[in-house]
Amino acid sequence: MTVYDVVNGFKARLRGAYPAEEVDAMTRVVMEEVLHYTPVDVVIRGDFDVPDFMAEQIQAVATRLLRHEPLQYILGVARFHGHNFKVTPATLIPRPETEQLVDMVVDQLGSRADLRVLDVGTGSGCIAIALARALRFAQVSAIDISDDALAVARENAAALGVKVDFEQADILTLPSPSHPSLDVLVSNPPYVMESERATIEANVLNYEPAGALFVPDADPLRFYTAIARYAMDALVPGGRLYLEINQQMGNAMRKLLNSSGFDDIAIVRDHYGNDRFATATHP
Repeated sequence: MTVYDVVNGFKARLRGAYPAEEVDAMTRVVMEEVLHYTPVDVVIRGDFDVPDFMAEQIQAVATRLLRHEPLQYILGVARFHGHNFKVTPATLIPRPETEQLVDMVVDQLGSRADLRVLDVGTGSGCIAIALARALRFAQVSAIDISDDALAVARENAAALGVKVDFEQADILTLPSPSHPSLDVLVSNPPYVMESERATIEANVLNYEPAGALFVPDADPLRFYTAIARYAMDALVPGGRLYLEINQQMGNAMRKLLNSSGFDDIAIVRDHYGNDRFATATHP
């Protein structure tokens, strides 16, 4: 079986189950991960034979995709902020919007050195690790309630050669620190309301960890309330808070941060024009 045969067979199996553009994108990723072929390699070496075990591996990927399992979980890797991160069903798959959150921190504070940063609800560690790589001599720590997620995050930090202090903790019950010591607190906590389940795609709903996604409709800002409380005690004067938020909660987040005592509150839109981030400064 040639490279062309494998590529065309993979696409043919997925055709109808996914949009054509998504099929092309997934094909490109799978060929790079399994065959280590770029799109140019596929064209140049299209008549080359593919070993049977690799062809079978690619067919197995297609079978799992037809069950709408996320490609990142199948391959065990997701691209984020220019680097490959290990992901498992214990961690959320990093989203492009979250890259924008990292970029906001770096754009606004990248000229400073020795920043003390905390990432709340780190999951795969993508935010904390990306910041540790991008900020100069930053002291980055991160917490998560899941030991399984923290194990993945530690692997990612080791693989990408950065030091991040990971600890198991629940922000909902985390005691306030005895004194302020942070320059930055960043978080992408659970924010999808239970009533939004019907709008969530099957590959997310059936495979990604529900505890990292959903919050009750009766208390949709529960994590932000806890984060704001902790941040007021943990951030030094002038310290910055950066949050990814539910696009429906921009006004509610502004009110919450205002009532919590923060200054310079801003609700920032993502690349799709949705209210997606909240930033604020400790007075």
